[in-house]
Formats: sequence, C-alpha cells, structure tokens
Amino acid sequence: MANTRNIALNVLLKIENEGAYSNIALNNAIKENRLSSVDSSFVSALVYGVLERRITLDYIIRAYSKIPLRKIETKTKNILRLGILQLLFMDKVPDSAAVNESVNLAKKHKLQKSSGFINGILRNITRAEVKYTLPDEKDRVRYLSVKYSVPESIVKLWVNSYGENNAEQLLASLNGRAKICCRVNTLRTDADTLIKKLSDEGVVAEKIPFIDNALYLENTGSVERLRAYKSGLFHIQDASSQLCVNFLDAKPRNIMLDVCSAPGGKSFSAAQYMNNRGRIFSCDMFDHKLKLISAGAKRLGITCISTLLRNASTNDTALPVADRILCDVPCSGLGIMSRKPEIRYKDDLISNDLPDLQYGILCASAKNLAVGGKLIYSTCTLNPEENNKNTKRFLKEHPDFYGVPLKLPNGITRAFDEEPYEITLMPHTCGTDGFYISLFGKKASN
Repeated sequence: MANTRNIALNVLLKIENEGAYSNIALNNAIKENRLSSVDSSFVSALVYGVLERRITLDYIIRAYSKIPLRKIETKTKNILRLGILQLLFMDKVPDSAAVNESVNLAKKHKLQKSSGFINGILRNITRAEVKYTLPDEKDRVRYLSVKYSVPESIVKLWVNSYGENNAEQLLASLNGRAKICCRVNTLRTDADTLIKKLSDEGVVAEKIPFIDNALYLENTGSVERLRAYKSGLFHIQDASSQLCVNFLDAKPRNIMLDVCSAPGGKSFSAAQYMNNRGRIFSCDMFDHKLKLISAGAKRLGITCISTLLRNASTNDTALPVADRILCDVPCSGLGIMSRKPEIRYKDDLISNDLPDLQYGILCASAKNLAVGGKLIYSTCTLNPEENNKNTKRFLKEHPDFYGVPLKLPNGITRAFDEEPYEITLMPHTCGTDGFYISLFGKKASN
C-alpha cells in the first residue's frame, strides 16, 4: 500500500530543494509509484494544497512554535505544513490521522527529535477553540498576503495596477485547480465528434462558449493515455492562448513566425486556422524543446511547421518576411499561478530586467513583419511593466506600426480601462488564465 503522505512530502522537497516544476514532479511520482486514481487525487491535493497555502501555513506555524521558522529544518517544516493543511483545510481527513501520520512521517525520515515537536504543535491546534486569526485588516497588504498565501510584493503590484477589487478577486481565483482546456484538431475531427469520442473514454467535455473548437475537460486522468489524444484529435491549450491565436487571424498560405514557440501549442492552433497550408517557423533557443514541437506536430498530422533553433533576443538567425508574427515572450508567469503555484515563491518575480528583454524580442521580431501583416505581443503574466507599458513604448518608438482594435467575443470583458488594441485576460472576468494580448499592424514607411 502506497504511503501517500510520504510521496507528497518527497514531491514538496523536490520542488523546494531542487526547483522542480510541481506538475512534472507530481506526475513523475504518480507514475513511479503506480498510484490508483484515489491515491493520486489525495497526493495531488496534499502537494497543491501546501503550495497554494504555504504563506498561510507558515503564518500558523509561527503562531504555535517557539522556534523561529527559519531555524526549523526543511523536512520538519514540510511535515508540519502537510499536517496543518489536513487539520484545517481538508474536511475529509480525521484530526487523529492528520496528527498520527505526521508523527509517523517524521520517524520514517529519522527525525526523532522533531516528531515530538510536530506532535505538540498539531495537538495544540486541535485543542484550540480559535485555530488561528489573520493579521489586522488595517494592514491590508499583509492581511491579503496571509489570507490568500501570496507574497506582499505581488499583492502590492496588483492593488496598485488593477485596483483593490480586481486584486482581491485575482487572489481568490488562485485557490483550487484551474480548468483543463483543449483545442480540437480541426484537421482531423470536429468538436461534436471529439466530445463523443472523449465521452466513450469517460472524459466529460464541454464547449467553451467564447471560442470555436475549444473544450473544457473533466475526469481526464493522464491525458497522454487517452486514445483521442494518441490519435492526434486535440492538444491541451488554455482558452487564453487559443484566444491569442484567434486574434492573430492566420490564413491559409500565410508565412508565420512563432518566435518563442515551445511547447508549440500556439503554432499547432495557427496551423489549423491555416488548414495546414502555408509555412510556420516555430523557433526556440533549446533543441530539446524543438524536438517536443516536432513530436507534437507529427501526432497532430501537421506538416506546415518547420522548427528553427534561434535566440529571439539576439536575432541570431535570419528569418523570412512574414504575414503573421506571434511574439509570446518569456515572462514572470503571474497569470498561471493557479496551474504552477510554486511560481509565487520565486525570488525574482518582479524583475526590472525582464521588460527590457521582452521589449528587445518584440523589436527584433517586428523587423520581419510584412507591410499589411499582423503581429501579436503576448505574455502569461499580470504586470503592466511587462505588458501595457511595453506595447505603449513600442508604438511610440515605431511609427510604421499601429494598434489593431481587438474584436472581443461575447463573454470576454476587460477588467479595467485599456487601449482597444490590447486586453488583460483575468480569471474572474474571462474564466481563463491571466494573460495579456496586444495586436499590431504594419503600414508602409513614409
């Protein structure tokens, strides 16, 4: 019988000590331990629960521990986090199991001295009438940080950039797992047929109302095991990314550049809009990522994609003049924290250097756009320095480019005032990942 709590602890340690991505570390652990669906769900709930609530959990540890948090050994700290998560945030776990299994876990890892410390804190929590109190609401930033387990720097950024109402709704949206979305491969099937095939495999699929050929998926298990996936009938892609490609309006026989392409989802969707006719150059600076793009294109039956090893920031490889350019740049990832909750604990999330790197990629890429062509600049983050300010600067410094007003589909609304050529998608207004899109056209130089 699998020791699910031990598996969860090992995944958390891999994420904290080695910088592993939560989804990859978790999926590998599930496969290596051959976990049942029930055990997989429990381990996932433990891992993501700790990652999503770590600041809150550490705040509670501080309230009960005489030892400063910084002096508590990493394994002990994570066992405490797991125990408190089960006691206070997981209704189906009995208190006795949460306490006893945490103590057993410490002993399993030869933390004999820590086992008594862990037992004492967890039992004190079970006895307390009021388990914990949040900071005073007068210190609004600290209060929101602890309540939603997000660093104060991000809380400040969102309150200052988007207003307190948007900021709190954004913070609230980070709890729980984000919906799985897919793009129907229209080169091989249609939405209704795919919904039926997925249903035959026990997957619930529902059309996303604001974009054609996009589906929400439930009960997927491991997506790669599905016959429909192996047959290349769809690829996984959030609705925000699908909207991004939709706004690009790629046509058959277009030449398109996807300058920061990996893992390739946007190139795949564009190929479907182009009916697999034309040329798409999917670029990345790492060869192993290009191999993933090629493998994905082969699975989907897409032949119009050519991969190209290239550094988008240095413009080190010549590219053809293109009708469409997708410039989805490296970013801080603040819009996908619900999918990768560990992102919020990175030290350099709000970097002063990143906007300049992104702007350099945008300017270098724009040189390849044909007159009359369209270019999209996009990120999966929520930071005006990386988004709105970069595009405003670009238009100011490139008079031969202009903003193209976005035609927003029903159900997609702006959370705050922006220019007609741009939109910041937010989970609470659009039901998507946090994502920024701006659309430019090019006119002939005077």
